[in-house]
Amino acid sequence: MFMLGSIGFTTPWLLLGLLALPLLWILLRAVPPAPVRRLFPGLALLLGLTDDEHETDTTPWWLLLLRMAAIAAVIVGFAGPVLNPQSDRGGSGPLLVLLDGTWADARDWAARMDRLEVLLDAAGRDGRPVAVVLSTDLPAEGAGLPMLAAEVWQARLPGLTPQPWLPDPAALATWVAGQTQGFDTYWMSDGLSRDGRDAVLEALEARGAVTVFESPRPVLALRPPRFDEGEIALTALRSAPGGVAEYTLIAQGPDPNGVIRTLASETVTFDEGTHVASASFDLPPELRNRIRRFELSGQRSAGAVTLSDDSLKRREVALLAGRDEQEELELLSPLHYLRQALVPTADIIEGALLDVLPANPDVIVLADVATVSEAEQEALLDWIDEGGLLLRFSGPLLAGSDVSRGEEDPLMPVRLRAGGRTVGGAMSWGEPKTLQPFPEESPFRGLNVPEEVQVSAQVVAQPGPDLAGRTIAALTDGTPLVTRKRVGQGQIVLFHVTANAEWSNLPLSGLFVQMLERLAVSTRSSRPSADELEGTTWVPESVLSAFGTLRGADNLPGISGKELAQGVPARAHPPGLYTGEDRRIALNVTSEETELRPAVWPARIPVEGLSIARETGLKGAALTLGLLLLLVDILASLALSGRFWGQKAGGGAVAVLALGLGMLMAPPPAAAQGVDDGVAIAATSEVVLAYVRTGTPQVDEVAEAGMRGLSEKLFQRTSVEPADPVAVDLEVDELSFYPFLYWPITADQPLPSAAAYAKLNRYLRSGGMIMFDTRDADITQYGGRSAESERLQLLARPLDIPPLEPIPPDHVLTRTFYLLQDFPGRHTARDVWVEAAPPDAEQVEGMPFRNLNDGVTPVVIGGNDWAAAWAVDRRGMQMFPVGRGFSGERQREIAYRFGINLIMHVLTGNYKSDQVHVPALLDRLGQ
Repeated sequence: MFMLGSIGFTTPWLLLGLLALPLLWILLRAVPPAPVRRLFPGLALLLGLTDDEHETDTTPWWLLLLRMAAIAAVIVGFAGPVLNPQSDRGGSGPLLVLLDGTWADARDWAARMDRLEVLLDAAGRDGRPVAVVLSTDLPAEGAGLPMLAAEVWQARLPGLTPQPWLPDPAALATWVAGQTQGFDTYWMSDGLSRDGRDAVLEALEARGAVTVFESPRPVLALRPPRFDEGEIALTALRSAPGGVAEYTLIAQGPDPNGVIRTLASETVTFDEGTHVASASFDLPPELRNRIRRFELSGQRSAGAVTLSDDSLKRREVALLAGRDEQEELELLSPLHYLRQALVPTADIIEGALLDVLPANPDVIVLADVATVSEAEQEALLDWIDEGGLLLRFSGPLLAGSDVSRGEEDPLMPVRLRAGGRTVGGAMSWGEPKTLQPFPEESPFRGLNVPEEVQVSAQVVAQPGPDLAGRTIAALTDGTPLVTRKRVGQGQIVLFHVTANAEWSNLPLSGLFVQMLERLAVSTRSSRPSADELEGTTWVPESVLSAFGTLRGADNLPGISGKELAQGVPARAHPPGLYTGEDRRIALNVTSEETELRPAVWPARIPVEGLSIARETGLKGAALTLGLLLLLVDILASLALSGRFWGQKAGGGAVAVLALGLGMLMAPPPAAAQGVDDGVAIAATSEVVLAYVRTGTPQVDEVAEAGMRGLSEKLFQRTSVEPADPVAVDLEVDELSFYPFLYWPITADQPLPSAAAYAKLNRYLRSGGMIMFDTRDADITQYGGRSAESERLQLLARPLDIPPLEPIPPDHVLTRTFYLLQDFPGRHTARDVWVEAAPPDAEQVEGMPFRNLNDGVTPVVIGGNDWAAAWAVDRRGMQMFPVGRGFSGERQREIAYRFGINLIMHVLTGNYKSDQVHVPALLDRLGQ
């Protein structure tokens, strides 16, 4: 293709015709215009006279220039000009498009798909088979390249999504090395350097040419949060140093009503030439404990999100002692060692018991408190029943009292023997006792027991059938050291020794701090080690997508603590929140050691960006310009010859002028007014599902595909045989032909005109149904608001919509064809609104539903993105994933059933409210 700047020519040899323009100029100058003939009677007197000088009129220069331009435009038009033509990359044979497909790709995934579409177009023109592979989702071991036609891969592009983990370079290199055929490679890199990439590149180059496509934008990420001198510190990373850049770092969590909101924000600034920036949050404990995630605002990537777990939730601990601390030496204080252990990782509350309970602390510690009042006991039991932890320590006061002697005290986990056990006492040990290893069922399992930890005195538990099950730590002779009892959702734990060093040196050891951590008394300030997690199993609670959105874990299996301790996301354990017996652990895509390094490619590898310029054919414009210039030439020639404005101006000039004006002023076919008879006949002779054209191509394509998929299901499962769906322009098209309109709402959708609103109101009053789909249930089901829902309020304000209510369990939509109680689409929110039932609608005794009116609800409003769940391509393949695994396919099936119920409701009304159908329905309902 011949190029002139950004314009290329498909048939460049035709441009040689431009060389003939100078000859044409000379020819036109030599041929004068035709003479003007005038009848003059006195001309007879000049007969026979001769003129010695001959002077010939010439064509005006501007007319010659006009004609030259017209001919040049025609020549250029036939040469096939194209603006921004895609260069021919050459090559033939198989082509591998390798996408890294990591969370780092998510920030500009749409641009990557656009670039990939252009590459597939070029491969399709060249007839090259193509395989598209994500390095994070390799084909099965031993499988060859999935070579298909480029058109097939173009249809599958909407289903390609990045993964929230990094690829395994060794596995990728092994997979490439296992391919026996040759192929060229387009490698769409995420821009990050990783160990082992050179081996992959070497294996690819051994099979053909390699071209890399990479975004010039830096990759941004957040390291997990940490505590630093009482503040939450975060570190932001960028892959390449650059100029000064500022980003907003936000902390999100539930408000008192449970709605996820932004709780705090800070600005993080990268200085010039740096790739690391820091920020910190100084928040009160109540606000800090609500934080669920931190993220860089505006960055659509899992790397720009870091999830918060229990390590940031500094627990509130109330400390109460049975003795007056003012009279004690500091080291002898019952609470001294507890404060030393808890202050770095917990917020301490002190005061009278009834004063601290309204603050709802996480833990209440009673150090050598023997008895409490009846009011205090009742309040404590209520608090424990709701999930509180009461931690008690023994001491002289408890040992000398009769608490939990004859019968078990409600605030004690076990009964106690009278007196105590000391070295040299009545129940004497020969020497201090050490601790035995913790049993597997104990929360202290796995902790190392130092030999130097010894106990010289304790209160002794009374033997009983429940004692063994309540003992979570014991001495080497089997005497219980720590006992526990569950009460409601909470628990009571008793250390049979003092909280100071009076009866044992346990409070002086690191084991004491670890035991408090295992009881969730204090906050763990760091990620648990592999030894701590050894032998545990963790269940995913929610997982993070590559785009930084949190979703349910569905049916993902649990993972071992050993795998979780590695802190590296993978397919088997994606990033997200994992729950164990007593805590939650966040697995993020980054760690404290994460560094972002830009990828560096050898000089022999061509590296291109992701930006593309769409091809635009200019042939039609050039030919149109040439015809217009020729038209102007004709008019100018007529004017110069006196045949345009003179008395003898022929009808030809008028015809030419009328033709030109008609060509310029004729409206495009789409602007034709009135209803096309063919359209009317086609729309009324068959059932046609229609959707409202929004003006956003992507949304309209999904809506069309959704109506196509629903039409196919109706054809397969019912007697309804719909025709192909159609798009409706509210300003132009007649709506009464279509019983059902699907209207997807976009944030920037223009408001219809007054005439369109009048047409819509007539449609609603005459029995038509409009389904408004804001497609935002993934946001609004958690209490948030979206731009689409706000736009719907503006769009619907002029419409004559009756009072609405959420679909009641006995609405006819729950049984028009299938029996349903949920109405999911791609999302699963329960809030779907329909026309409210009449005030006098009552349920007849013995009937499963009310006897409603016979009308059809004119509107259905929801945000579950039904079209995406129904959407199929021209080959009948699903275009978008719904959920995950079997549960996702079940969700799609219920979405189809809801769509069928909708159309059957539109076509048949509320006929299933008639009493004649009650026996059959009762039989189906099992009543």
